[in-house]
Amino acid sequence: MGRTAADTVAESQSFYCPLPSAVHPQAAEAERLALDWIDRSGFCRTPTERAWVAATHSADFYARFVPEADLDRLWITACWVYWGFAFDDARCDEGPLATDPATFADMAASVQRALEVPGPLACADPYAAAVHDLGERFRACAGPAQNRRFHNAHRAWLTGVQWQIGNRAGGRMPGLDDYLTMRLHSAGGEPTYAMLEIADGLDVPGHEMDSPAVYALTEMAILVAALDNDRYSQAKEASRRQTGQNIVSVLMAERRCSPAEALDEAVALRDTVLQRFLTLRDRVVRRADAPLRQYLAGLGHGIRGNIEWGVRVPRYVSLNDATTLPDVPDTPPEVHWTDTPRTGTLALERLPSIAWWWQDLA
Repeated sequence: MGRTAADTVAESQSFYCPLPSAVHPQAAEAERLALDWIDRSGFCRTPTERAWVAATHSADFYARFVPEADLDRLWITACWVYWGFAFDDARCDEGPLATDPATFADMAASVQRALEVPGPLACADPYAAAVHDLGERFRACAGPAQNRRFHNAHRAWLTGVQWQIGNRAGGRMPGLDDYLTMRLHSAGGEPTYAMLEIADGLDVPGHEMDSPAVYALTEMAILVAALDNDRYSQAKEASRRQTGQNIVSVLMAERRCSPAEALDEAVALRDTVLQRFLTLRDRVVRRADAPLRQYLAGLGHGIRGNIEWGVRVPRYVSLNDATTLPDVPDTPPEVHWTDTPRTGTLALERLPSIAWWWQDLA
């Protein structure tokens, strides 16, 4: 007997993720410290904006990436996640800049520079002032190599968002290969994973961090999390009419298929990438020293933690719009797990942007 439509829906709502669950035991204290910082920073202009930022539960999110970090490093890095979600809502997905790539580029350049400049800096933009403060805090607790990597990752994220805004402004639907490249940047995974070294106090040598295998593993972790985000944020984005560019709409346009068929293929694509991540990571770990092993463990924690956080967090569970307070259900949704990865019809080794992940990198 073949698979029914109900089977497809149930499987598409399940997550293949044979990675261990972990969370920092002081996540609640990190949240308290981070929310105090948000209130002092002033980039939330109204109680409603502040409520939506708090509803990201970003401390819980990042506590799942770095379950063994020092508390002082955890809450500071969680602050950037809160800031990033607030910036994304105010400047990237909604508001006048969300369809104006030129004006967004000017603003993003000033924000990026505020992050990079050391020492006192006067910033009229509250988002720039807040990220400058975080840049100073990162410099105080991490070395120049770790900060440079974070700055580069932050710049790549803003570039990816500008690409996304340009597509939106021009009414363009990217093809699958372009979308995957854009999503590697626009999802914010690069700065999020770049903070692993800062939060965990790691110093991974450049010849290891910049090796093709570790670079590929980092990109795979970013893409898996980004595609998971596409799945669990769909309802929220639909309620705000922000579904123009996600993996489902891209596959529907490219393959001329139904939403259910596109979602089925998207899950298979994501599972294939995760399988490759697990295989390559196992090979790299065997010859890795302690800092690199911890970084690679953090990539896995991030994949698993992103799912556990994302399917329950009020930011996505609440379908209220940004002008009203988030509405949180009494019973949080459950995470459904499966031990079986999905298989699809896409030949990922033929997509130019990611085909190199399947080379003999280790």
